[in-house]
Amino acid sequence: MRHLMMISVSTAALFAAACTPADQTTATAPADTSTTTETTETVMSSNPLLAEWTGPFGGVPDFDNASLDDLEPALEEGMALNLAEIEAIAGNPEPATFENTIVAMERAGKPLSNVFRYWGIWSSNMSTPEFRAIQAEMAPRLSAFSSQITQNAALFARVRAVYEGEEMASLRPDQQRLVQLTYDGFARNGATLEGAAAERYAAIDSRLSELYTAFSSNLLHDEENYVHYLSADQLSGLPDGFVQASAAAATARGHEGEYAITNTRSSMDPFLTFSDERDLREIVWRDYYNRGDNGDEYDNNALIMEILALRDERVELLGYENYAQWRLENRMAGTPERAMALMEGVWTAAVARIHEEVADMQALADSEGADITIAPWDYRYYAEKVRAERYDLDSEEVSQYLQLDNLREGMFYVAGELFGFNFTELPEGTVSVWHPTVRVWEVTDRDTGANVGLWYLDPYARTGKSSGAWANSFRGHTTFDGETNVLATNNSNFVEPAPGQPVLVSWDDATTFFHEFGHALHGLSSNVAYPTLNGGVRDFTEFQSQLLERWLLTDPVVNNYLVNVDGEPMPQELIARIRAAANFNQGFSTGEYLASALMDMAYHMTPPEEIGDPDTFERETLERLGMPDEIVMRHRSPQFGHVFEGEGYATGYYGYMWADVLTADAAEAFEEAGSYYDPETSRRLVETLFAPRNSVDPGEAYRAFRGRDADPQALMRDRGFPVTE
Repeated sequence: MRHLMMISVSTAALFAAACTPADQTTATAPADTSTTTETTETVMSSNPLLAEWTGPFGGVPDFDNASLDDLEPALEEGMALNLAEIEAIAGNPEPATFENTIVAMERAGKPLSNVFRYWGIWSSNMSTPEFRAIQAEMAPRLSAFSSQITQNAALFARVRAVYEGEEMASLRPDQQRLVQLTYDGFARNGATLEGAAAERYAAIDSRLSELYTAFSSNLLHDEENYVHYLSADQLSGLPDGFVQASAAAATARGHEGEYAITNTRSSMDPFLTFSDERDLREIVWRDYYNRGDNGDEYDNNALIMEILALRDERVELLGYENYAQWRLENRMAGTPERAMALMEGVWTAAVARIHEEVADMQALADSEGADITIAPWDYRYYAEKVRAERYDLDSEEVSQYLQLDNLREGMFYVAGELFGFNFTELPEGTVSVWHPTVRVWEVTDRDTGANVGLWYLDPYARTGKSSGAWANSFRGHTTFDGETNVLATNNSNFVEPAPGQPVLVSWDDATTFFHEFGHALHGLSSNVAYPTLNGGVRDFTEFQSQLLERWLLTDPVVNNYLVNVDGEPMPQELIARIRAAANFNQGFSTGEYLASALMDMAYHMTPPEEIGDPDTFERETLERLGMPDEIVMRHRSPQFGHVFEGEGYATGYYGYMWADVLTADAAEAFEEAGSYYDPETSRRLVETLFAPRNSVDPGEAYRAFRGRDADPQALMRDRGFPVTE
């Protein structure tokens, strides 16, 4: 999951509170900001990016009239308007109250928030060299703007007055949490600093914003420019659907008659799984895992070192020993040591399983007379052969029943049964979209017919689109100024098929599709009052999406939506083989993920001067961990966008595993109830773990659902690893 705003993420929590994230649509200027209202209306009417959203469904972004020419002036005007609102709040002569300070901040910044919805699409879905030039130019200015808010002493004094005041005790629990989050957003991001320390903190933020933008641009360059073209005699082993999609991708790039293997996971993964051409597998593997690490002007290693040094210096100004300590202080894990303890315990089991998997693959290769030693570019290929031999399970056979359109309808079925949502596709042109292949559905309450929001789906890979899959929202549910609906988006990178052909995906891709839809449902089910409460705690926010993956293998989905192009359902004996193989290759999937998560933590718990250079540090750290030679990190350091394109997942990549513990334990709750569609368990899930978003402490929320804390051993049971105390 990616973030829309690629600015100074160290102050992201405060920036969201001050500017109002994309979660707000209805805004009322604070009573003492009337002097800025006329200016706001003038700017909003002249610049389409700042404009009030109009049209159906409570107003929607106007992508038809969005132009890059308007972006820079819109950002400048939006920042000026937002700062005027902030100054009015900070300078209010009345004593600070929840309403005139905290709620006023929730209302502020709506025009700028609108601009960032378009910024996010240009950044993640439709990037161009022209946008990246604007991004690079604006990054330090946006950081400086953010610092003006975080270091506004008068504003922080008012926030602290509410936080420490008598009114706090009389507020509702969700309002108290909003005050706490707002206060922490200041206190943890430099508001307590003065003089030279405050200036240095702002300067660090400014430089980091430039480095994050450069890291992202370098990575996108390598994804766009390392394309391998095949001839017809190099297609041995590749599925027909993948061949057709690769031909279409080559034609789109001016290579008619050839087949393009692009430098994205959606192209690399199936190629390494099925191609019989070992030399070509190595080339494609090296292209993918060397992104950002090619020793040229787009190399990210030097950027990593500067990022780490600046992060360390910044938290030292706040009195923390290292960046990891600062980052995890307000997470579920609490400390880096607790996060490491969880990961190291699972790592030992994963490595042992990897050695078993490699031994099985090597034995098969030897029996075929391959005369090779299993290398990283062989892992997927021979794992697929072992899977077929052991479980009589062929991934290509399975993919025939995994049509993208049917998977989507299966997700809608689950959303209806658990959440009471209906999805109805809107006719083309009802609302504007950023690309012709984007489709939109209205989401309604199944019982009342009331509008819940819209769901945008951007499914296909293309030049300028970030790789991977993610969810975002243009607007979240709030009630504090009138109820707003939700505008949620899911974004994937499936290879667009040839005309008239279905999109057939792998089991892993189908699981990811359900995963990201879980993020969308988390937003669509929100019942929070204030924009900031639509945020999340990093090691909890992946739980809801990881849990939704479990419904892909439930009987109603399998029996009704996993059908082939002739409409024939997946045979029961194939379903049985899939379930039997559920934990197959678990060493690889767990190990490649954990290697990245452990490296993330190692980078931020080690003094930067002891790291040397990232390539060496990565290699030596993994050697100490006992990393098997046959696998690599899921995201090697120079392409680890989760950690170095911003700070959303920095020392937070472990959060997927922390959430996996919750997921495994919650899944056992449904199993104990006898069905993944048990009405009472489903109701409790939605009411306690989806709808509250960040209005309740995650630990309290989980205990409300389960009646206790999650059992860490549920994860080991779920993955088929030995269960230990």
